[in-house]
Amino acid sequence: MLDDLSIGKILLIVVVILIFFGPKKIPDLAQSLGKGIREFKKAMRDVTDEVQKPVNDEPKVSATKSIDSSSQAPKTDAQSSTQIKP
Repeated sequence: MLDDLSIGKILLIVVVILIFFGPKKIPDLAQSLGKGIREFKKAMRDVTDEVQKPVNDEPKVSATKSIDSSSQAPKTDAQSSTQIKP
């Protein structure tokens, strides 16, 4: 589609825009277009940050914690006995 866009066609588009909007209105349109693109990029960045934030905030199980808990000796029956009340 853009392969068929030659210099002559680009000049024709610029002339039509100049005639349609006028030379005083074109800078205002370009400024508005720039602000819109900037706001869109900011919104995309904010959404990306919000999506990445929960992924980065997930608690990670450390290797030392799992080693510490597995290195404890298992309780014997005498240590873990409970009293049964009649």
